[in-house]
Amino acid sequence: MFSKLEGVFEKYEQIGIEVNKPETIADQDKWRKLMKEYSSMTPLIEKYKEYKETVATIKDSEEMLEEKLDDDMREMVKEELSEAKKRVVVIEEELKILMLPKDPNDDKNVIVEIRGGAGGDEAALFAADLFRMYSRYAERQKFKTEMLSSNENGVGGFKEVSFMIKGQGAYSKLKFESGVHRVQRVPATESSGRIHTSTVTVAILPEAEEVDVQLNMNDVRVDVFRSSGNGGQSVNTTDSAVRLTHEPTGLVVSCQDGKSQLSNKEQAFKVLRARLYEMEQAKIQNELSAERKSLVGTGDRSERIRTYNFPQGRVTDHRVGLTLHKLDMILDGDIEEIVQTLITTDQAEKLKSEN
Repeated sequence: MFSKLEGVFEKYEQIGIEVNKPETIADQDKWRKLMKEYSSMTPLIEKYKEYKETVATIKDSEEMLEEKLDDDMREMVKEELSEAKKRVVVIEEELKILMLPKDPNDDKNVIVEIRGGAGGDEAALFAADLFRMYSRYAERQKFKTEMLSSNENGVGGFKEVSFMIKGQGAYSKLKFESGVHRVQRVPATESSGRIHTSTVTVAILPEAEEVDVQLNMNDVRVDVFRSSGNGGQSVNTTDSAVRLTHEPTGLVVSCQDGKSQLSNKEQAFKVLRARLYEMEQAKIQNELSAERKSLVGTGDRSERIRTYNFPQGRVTDHRVGLTLHKLDMILDGDIEEIVQTLITTDQAEKLKSEN
């Protein structure tokens, strides 16, 4: 591992020199590409420097203990040596994680699609709860949220809603949220107090750039129509809503929440590219038959991943067996503990498969 790290360290220093050359700065595309690579390597290099410093501390302390020292000094050096040895073990594990192959989508923005499943109005209301949960989480992470399209059910819920979360590492944080989210609660309309179970499907799509997806415009049919709100009431009097149909795959994307036909069309193409990219990624994964099955889930939208139980005030993630009794806080966007548990579990599995 450490011979490989020395190679990475040398490459890092070479890039550092290259980005400061006038001819590189003059070629902005090349400069940006190198800076992106340099930035992505920095956390690993900083950790490696810390490792080398800690190893040097161990060596110095061991050499000092061979010398003639008074009792107080000897105890102090021993303590420093003990702490450094503990620290070096921790750093080695951190380095192993940092050296794991990086998901190329981790730094991307995400498109979140939430759809009410079984449960009618109750499922639509819970879809609205999840929309708020992810929106609040995005705020906590200093990410930006941008609405793409929504279809309300007239009682404050969403039959479906899609929105973009923009921010460095948004996909790395949210990629394990894809799947079926189950809610157990007593609906406001239930007079007997009986608990109902409803489901909502969440899909997390990395935003796809034009270079990620080869999209033939001749394969896409563009239709425009009038935006509508609750109960079919017209939101505006122009045909500003846009529907795209990708004829080879049958994918249909509609966007109507933008201020103009042009903005809706741009957003619709973002969603279409993301869905096509996801289909391509899924195909690649399926072809890799030897690919390990992840404990944190396949990412399949039909997989039940989490239950939100209102009477007990608990949330359970079934993939990692994590149960938290703070439902209100979680629905207010406090999901970082769940996110980090899923990321850590995935990293542990990858480490196991690397050994």
